[in-house]
This record gives sequence, structure tokens and C-alpha cells, in this order.
Amino acid sequence: MASVNKVILIGNLGKDPEFKYTPGGQPVATFSLATTEKFSDKGGQRQERTEWHNIVAWGKLAELSNQYLKKGRSVYIEGRITNRSWDDKDGNKKYRTEIVVTAMQFLGSPASGGGGGGVPDPEYSQSAPSYDAPVSNQGGHGDSMVEEDLPF
Repeated sequence: MASVNKVILIGNLGKDPEFKYTPGGQPVATFSLATTEKFSDKGGQRQERTEWHNIVAWGKLAELSNQYLKKGRSVYIEGRITNRSWDDKDGNKKYRTEIVVTAMQFLGSPASGGGGGGVPDPEYSQSAPSYDAPVSNQGGHGDSMVEEDLPF
């Protein structure tokens, strides 16, 4: 049976992207994205719930994220959910759910931090590698992603 792992989010950055290169030279950017749901509770009171998402962009998308995204900026993200685990320095097992970006569109204006006015920037997309698959980047890095390569 076929399966689908696709996420679409529109939200605001919680902080500036953290941009690094793996030891193999692959660009990677991480940032948090807030999505907010507004609803009425059983008593009719307006409520607001914010979810925070861990976002990871690789290759050209990482470079563009670093160049154009700043705290508060609105962005449209397409990607896939991944889960990874590792042992911290004390030997404790840690887990993290992330959205690996496959396409993004910058919304609002960079100067305003995002709000939604103005014309959206163009959309960018690429094939994003998985952690254990060979990297297929236009820059030609043939490295294989392994946990030790992750800079965060």
C-alpha cells in the first residue's frame, strides 16, 4: 500500500534561523515555526493555541532561509515529518520531531518581519535528503548523511 508523509504549514519564525555546514560541507538551517489556532471553547470564550514546529532546511533551501528569514517573518513550508533520536552527553536518550523542508515560499515583506502585506516572494523547492540517504544537492556533494554530520 502507498503512503504519504507531507506537511504544509504557514506560520511565523520564533527566532532567526541557525545556519551551519555539516562536516561534509552540506548547508543546513534550523528554526522554529509557530502556527496559531483560534477557536471558541465550550463556554463560548475565544481561545488561542500556538504549536511550535522544529524546521530543518538543507542545501539551497538552507542558504535561502539564512538569507531571507528572520524572527517574526511569515513563511509557507512544505515538507515531511521526521523523527530522530540520539544519546546526549550524559547517556540519556533524546528525541526530536522535525519537519524537513522540501519547498517554501516567503510571505510578507522582509523588512516588516512578515505580517502578510505585500506580494509574496517566489517559491523555492528542492529534493531534501533524509538523514541516512545520499545527499542529492545541486552543488554536487555526494556525502552520506549520518547522525555525526548533524551540527545540532
